[in-house]
Amino acid sequence: MNRSRKRFGQHFLHDPGVISRIVAAIDPKPGERIVEIGPGRGALTRPLLERCKRLEVIEIDRDVIPVLRHHCAGAGELIVHEADVLAVDMVKLHGGGPPMRICGNLPYNISTPLLFHLLESRAVIADMHFMLQKEVVERMAAKPGGKEYGRLTVMLAAVCQVESLFRVGRGAFNPPPGVDSAVVRLTPHARAPFPLPDRARFARVVGAAFSMRRKTLRNSLRGLAGPAEFEAAGIEPGRRPETLSPAEFAKLAAQPAVAADSL
Repeated sequence: MNRSRKRFGQHFLHDPGVISRIVAAIDPKPGERIVEIGPGRGALTRPLLERCKRLEVIEIDRDVIPVLRHHCAGAGELIVHEADVLAVDMVKLHGGGPPMRICGNLPYNISTPLLFHLLESRAVIADMHFMLQKEVVERMAAKPGGKEYGRLTVMLAAVCQVESLFRVGRGAFNPPPGVDSAVVRLTPHARAPFPLPDRARFARVVGAAFSMRRKTLRNSLRGLAGPAEFEAAGIEPGRRPETLSPAEFAKLAAQPAVAADSL
């Protein structure tokens, strides 16, 4: 039996009840273009394949691929891409046709950069279902005002809808991770939820605000927005960043001083 490899952040899912809940949440159907990231030994892969009959997977660990193929034999057409998913051009992988549905048990050590890597290709993605560290999912789906609400929440809200589905205990994995997990659904917006003329400027404003989240916006955005810009955006400069909605951040980022090249 292949052992988990720490450098890949591997924790293999084995709980049948959890697997069934994830498959039900994805609800795969024949004819859909489904891509699983990090299938490991295929605990989730085989039931997905039995439902959709054709499945693509992206796996970096070449040693586990023979185990995966053996486990999925006879269940349907399994297409294996041996690659680091962070280096995969998802638009090129898509190659045309219906948008892809992405799923997987993501390694905790690359989860945030991987989310943003995938969302860069959101035009070819219908939805995504991932197992992630519970605390990360809480930050992704947080509402304004709480301690979980932050840069990740706001940046994701600009490009997709985030739904926290259910929690998964650490005993569902082998070896058990040091934290609990959760399953989350991300659906790219068909239309932008609020005007965002310059995404890079928006990112800089959000990053600056949350880099000093205990300070008021007047202080954390000093040099980026002054009284006139706050007034034009209708935002009180004495507020703290966690109280602003994503749309308010976008409105502030669109003001002339914030949008200047000096930003």
